[in-house]
Amino acid sequence: YSRIWFFSWALSATALIFFWRIFSFFMLFRLARAGRLSRNIVIVGGTEQAARLLAHFKQTTEPWNNIIGVFDDREERTDETFAGYPVLGSSEDLIEYSRKNRIDDVIITLPWSAEMRLSDIVDKLVDLPLDIHLGSDMAGLLYPSRSFSFLGGIPMLDIAGKPLAGGQMILKEIEDRTLALILLIIFAPVMVLIAAAVKLDSRGPALFRQARYGFNNRQFKVFKFRTMYHDRLPEKGVPQATPGDLRVTRIGAFLRRTSLDELPQLINVLEGTMSLVGPRPHAVQHNEEYAVMINGYFARHKVKPGITGWAQVNGFRGETDTLDKMKARVEYDIYYIENWSVLFDLYILAITPLSLLNTDQAY
Repeated sequence: YSRIWFFSWALSATALIFFWRIFSFFMLFRLARAGRLSRNIVIVGGTEQAARLLAHFKQTTEPWNNIIGVFDDREERTDETFAGYPVLGSSEDLIEYSRKNRIDDVIITLPWSAEMRLSDIVDKLVDLPLDIHLGSDMAGLLYPSRSFSFLGGIPMLDIAGKPLAGGQMILKEIEDRTLALILLIIFAPVMVLIAAAVKLDSRGPALFRQARYGFNNRQFKVFKFRTMYHDRLPEKGVPQATPGDLRVTRIGAFLRRTSLDELPQLINVLEGTMSLVGPRPHAVQHNEEYAVMINGYFARHKVKPGITGWAQVNGFRGETDTLDKMKARVEYDIYYIENWSVLFDLYILAITPLSLLNTDQAY
């Protein structure tokens, strides 16, 4: 082999890698300073440890760590700022704040002696799609550790995290948008025929939109083909459909049994409020009722809701007339969230048509 070619290639490759890394670093640094590539961080606990931590963040030159503010539960607190950062409320306020604003990381800076307080705060936050950390001088035996990570050069004990982050989130988005577009093109003629059948069968619109809870417990409007009479009497709450339900139209009974009434949710997937596979979204009233009865229920909302899901292909679709059925559905949903992969999604999509043929729970 040519030694001239070999050494020329080795030197040029080394130089290109070196300059590419320098260029990438400055581009990332610039994007972070512009606020387009940063992690939004909040501190829970206006403690002495928090003051030291915030002072450290101020001294570091890592613009991708963006401290939003502090949440503090002290009743005697009167200051509107802490260590130069705004006090945004109590830990209770943090839950609502995170649903209206993008938060990536929560750092809890309470002392180890406040065991019950730590446990209470973590229990409130663990169902949210956030990365939760204990400050570095917190004892690491109170909670099982997922791993250690570094923020601002300081080691943090990771308690919980987002089930889908980084490349996984991008992969899931590509999968959803691509397959949803393909399926929408394939099923477009069928959807036109269904819409015509719904209109001919009874008065009212072919489609309807209903409020549901989605990702991070945020409300959105889900699309469905109308399966019930439009001009029926007003109802109290949102009663689930039952066998022989007189509210259901003739074509509606067929659509509900075959789940064809869910096809318009491909539009929800394309607009980004739903996924092809994920926990099924429940009516707002049902969601609020079961959240009180089932511990960890809101963990279902760590990912986008799906048109089909692991619970549905395992027989838990349709009416949930007992609390045990809903608990089982939630357990399957949590299992899916903790074990997500593209292959798992494709497997669920592949067996969904078969599961529709082997159930009598949808009516």
